Amino acid sequence: MGFAETFKALADPIRRDILTLLRSGRLSAGEIGSHFDMTGATISYHLGILKKADLVFEQREKNFIYYELNTSVVEEVMLWLSDLRGGNEHAEKK
Repeated sequence: MGFAETFKALADPIRRDILTLLRSGRLSAGEIGSHFDMTGATISYHLGILKKADLVFEQREKNFIYYELNTSVVEEVMLWLSDLRGGNEHAEKK
């Protein structure tokens, strides 16, 4: 995972909305798609970008694929942004 893929994924408001949905827990692709007025293929495209950026995990169960937020990557981005801003003790020691 690199920050380039992460920020590319976060740049799109649909993908940010998907991440917000996943904040409450894992959802199937169909459950995610039910919140948007777009095709399943478009939802799959957005989920693929989120997976490539390691922002979501994919888990297959029987005929369904469930997606879950990868909080460790989100935390890593938040830490980097905090360091950039100089908002924590770790950044001040550098």
